[in-house]
Amino acid sequence: MEKRRHQRMTINNLWADVSDGKGFYSGMVTDLSRFGLRLTDLPLRCDTSQRLSIVVSGQGKNFKMLARPCWTKKDNTQKSVGVEIMNASWGWTEFVMSHEPPPVDVWGEVALRASPAFPSISQGSIRKPPER
Repeated sequence: MEKRRHQRMTINNLWADVSDGKGFYSGMVTDLSRFGLRLTDLPLRCDTSQRLSIVVSGQGKNFKMLARPCWTKKDNTQKSVGVEIMNASWGWTEFVMSHEPPPVDVWGEVALRASPAFPSISQGSIRKPPER
């Protein structure tokens, strides 16, 4: 099974309404990516052994998704759950992408040195393309 690499981030003031098929519960979204969420402050009675229907709300938006729990951590009064998003709207992807940090400018990091195979390449011979 291929493990996905993704950018995890925190966006303040997001909460989740969660249904396990038997009841409805509220919790906080404390960590998210395009592919998953960490939900906290869920009551212990929320069944996290099966798929969950989740509505994430905040910043004037609501996103409905189906998720598969991957891990659960319990304490005396509540639980935290990490879920993999199984399906979400394109709006969710756009929302997450709008909060991701900008990509790293790798062009500023490239430095080549001459080698016997390519003697004409020298340090600094590759430059960043002009801005459009």
